[in-house]
Amino acid sequence: MNSYLSYKANRSYVFQDYVWRPNFYHWRFHPRRKWHLRTPLNALIAGPTAGGPWDPSDPAPRAISERFFDTVCPPHERRMINTGDVKPAIRHASGRVVFDTWLKILREAPERCIEIQAAPKKVDSVPQVFDLWFWGDGKSIELWEDFRDSPVSRLLATSPVVKAALIRNELVLSPKTPRRIPGASNDPFERMLSVHIRRGDYKRACMHFARWNSTFYSWNLLPFLLDKFEHPPGWDVDRKETVEEYMKHCYSTQEFLVQKIRSSREDYVSAGTGGEVRHLDTVYVLTNAPTEWLEKLKSMLLEDGWSHVVTTRDLVLTQEEKDVDMAVDMDIGRKAAVFIGNGVGWFWFSVRCRY
Repeated sequence: MNSYLSYKANRSYVFQDYVWRPNFYHWRFHPRRKWHLRTPLNALIAGPTAGGPWDPSDPAPRAISERFFDTVCPPHERRMINTGDVKPAIRHASGRVVFDTWLKILREAPERCIEIQAAPKKVDSVPQVFDLWFWGDGKSIELWEDFRDSPVSRLLATSPVVKAALIRNELVLSPKTPRRIPGASNDPFERMLSVHIRRGDYKRACMHFARWNSTFYSWNLLPFLLDKFEHPPGWDVDRKETVEEYMKHCYSTQEFLVQKIRSSREDYVSAGTGGEVRHLDTVYVLTNAPTEWLEKLKSMLLEDGWSHVVTTRDLVLTQEEKDVDMAVDMDIGRKAAVFIGNGVGWFWFSVRCRY
């Protein structure tokens, strides 16, 4: 969305490397150098947001790296705009007003280099340009069609590293003896249902969502999506029912997941029209679940009639591909005929934006 704002303002977006927590990386490192670990953005995605070209006739300036920005826009040449000077006036405004307010500032600013700085936490606890409330309250929804049709979205692409990982794992993702169905596609992704199952420390996050009576998040609130989230009574009304409802969607049991996957396949197959033959025989599970829990789920899915069940742990990746394995997961989920996601949740984004 920051990239889209830059595009509309006719300014270059400044993209940053992706920095994980050190313990998320797959190799050992010297403790004094741990904060130097980073993943280039264009290893995760391709397209204009990561510095790629726009359409041939589009005069928009291309995005640049943070390192290049520091060279061409030294600190003394930058105009600093504090989020605390802008956001209070639009805190309760619609998504369109929020976007247009920032757009006006960037368009009218005479300065060549602009940096958006986070206000102190006591002034702005979530100091992103498009913050938790923008995404969690559904303000983003009225911008969906414009954003979807923009070149920022249209030209978003898979990175070469991720593409290589998918090619390497094509046999892993395909059934060993795929059943031939007359009229059905033989493309493994068109026969695949993918599902994102987050475990581990996410249970604590799900309890947090229950206490706040959170909605589905971001584009998961789009009205045309099939699954809707009906609010339980609330933490202060019926704590037990609230927790159960959130855990069902956010930290699902194996039994619930098998039923949800089964019903999603039935809905997808029955929705085929005009002689279209739809056939799903593979489940791909994007997950950080422990092995024992995951093996039980795989057995349950195979017993439920699926021919092939593959998980994140089954992928064969090089060291370079392991560094972007979450992007590999996401691309498999994107290419699958059916995707079941976890609509409850929020994420923290970088709070320093440069244009």
